[in-house]
Amino acid sequence: MLQKLKKIDGPVIFILVLLMAISIITVYSAGRGPTNLAEHGNDYQKMIGYYILGFVAILGLAIVDFRIFIKKALYVYGGGIFLLILGFFGGTVNNSQGFLKIGGLNLQPAEVFKLVLIIFLAYMLIKKRKSKLYFIQDVLPVALVSFVPFAMVMAQNDLGNALGYIVIVIGMLWIGNVKASHALIGFIVFAVAVGGGIKAYISFHDEIDSFMKGIGRSHWVERLDPWLVPEEATAKASYHTKNAKLAIASGGMMGKGFLQGTSVQSGRVPYTYADSIFVVVAEEFGFVGSSMLLLLYFILIHRMILISLECRDRAGPYIIVGIVSMLLYQIFENIGAFLGIMPLTGITLPFISYGGTSLLINMASIGLVMSIKVHGQELEDDLPQPSRVSLTKAKKA
Repeated sequence: MLQKLKKIDGPVIFILVLLMAISIITVYSAGRGPTNLAEHGNDYQKMIGYYILGFVAILGLAIVDFRIFIKKALYVYGGGIFLLILGFFGGTVNNSQGFLKIGGLNLQPAEVFKLVLIIFLAYMLIKKRKSKLYFIQDVLPVALVSFVPFAMVMAQNDLGNALGYIVIVIGMLWIGNVKASHALIGFIVFAVAVGGGIKAYISFHDEIDSFMKGIGRSHWVERLDPWLVPEEATAKASYHTKNAKLAIASGGMMGKGFLQGTSVQSGRVPYTYADSIFVVVAEEFGFVGSSMLLLLYFILIHRMILISLECRDRAGPYIIVGIVSMLLYQIFENIGAFLGIMPLTGITLPFISYGGTSLLINMASIGLVMSIKVHGQELEDDLPQPSRVSLTKAKKA
């Protein structure tokens, strides 16, 4: 066991310790405001507990051979779908359904399924070795098994996590050696769909607004309006992002200082302890503090990519690319929403925002990466082997 733990990547653990310190400091600051003090004043203490559990999870997963999860991928996927089904009977937090109360933790199955999806897609893709992915035999099955959880999470009104599934699929198909022609066609279809969707939203805004109200999704319009049609956005819809931008800008180069953020401490920016935690960093620690946080993210992702390049196992790189895609999406979406370049979806900032499920899933993801670091130098000899059809096509290619 000790020999395995010695192989854990030290820089990654050090970065996580720094991110833990930033999280505790910013969550503490966010909880000092008058609107948050009563309910969220002790959230920083809970984050300490979640981080302790997270580091235990990393050490535990590092010892376990990650290929066990690949071998049991069908059961992992089935268990994830079962959790999503249970989510329909769970509670609602900030308009999103699907929270299961387990002790003092609000478990969000949609968060858990991101890691489930990564494991199952790795299981599907390793059968191809390095041959090209074909649309009907390979890409379409991946799309189908991903669409099921996507539709379920969208039905639970969780747009942020549902979009995360798409990013994970795209990242893993890319590393899975999708054909260049298919990638180009997919990019064109995606660009046309997004561009057409934005054009339709702007042109038929009133009709879409009425439709969304009719199906109980009016808050989606409130999140999209400040991004796409700010002149049409109501004061309520633009309140969050407008005040967030002002707070970020007021931080300047060095920030206003710890506990000195006027917008944060006055409560003008909602959810500073969770989704809006970056605003706390930017206002109180300025451009320098925000840049240091982004630098830590960059180093963390860089270290994970290096681990994937060193891995001799077929499944390891797929899992790491899936995790990197997941984290990059969350970072870009969360920060971009408060800079006005992305819509506000309510997704958390990895390792920083308050939230037990989000943090533990991210820490478990790092635990899988550490397991790949520890066990990935061993040649796989008992993973599911590629099909004969795949090998034949690979030889022809």
